[in-house]
Amino acid sequence: MDIREQIKSFVIENFLFGSDDATIGDDDSFLESGIIDSTGVLEVVGFIEDEFDIEVLDEELVPDNFDSLNKLIAYVTKKQG
Repeated sequence: MDIREQIKSFVIENFLFGSDDATIGDDDSFLESGIIDSTGVLEVVGFIEDEFDIEVLDEELVPDNFDSLNKLIAYVTKKQG
């Protein structure tokens, strides 16, 4: 499973309750669409740190890194780089 599928599966399972009807566009804002709230961002951070063995710094907790599927993928790819 690649990064995209891992993150997408996590979001669907944890925030959309595994709904088969759930769709997430690659650039859909998690916050604006109500998929993830500020508490949910912390759950995503925990997932990202555990799954990809990276450390998320406080100053990196910004929407530019965590507010959509594509932004998360870019962030994880950069941190692994």
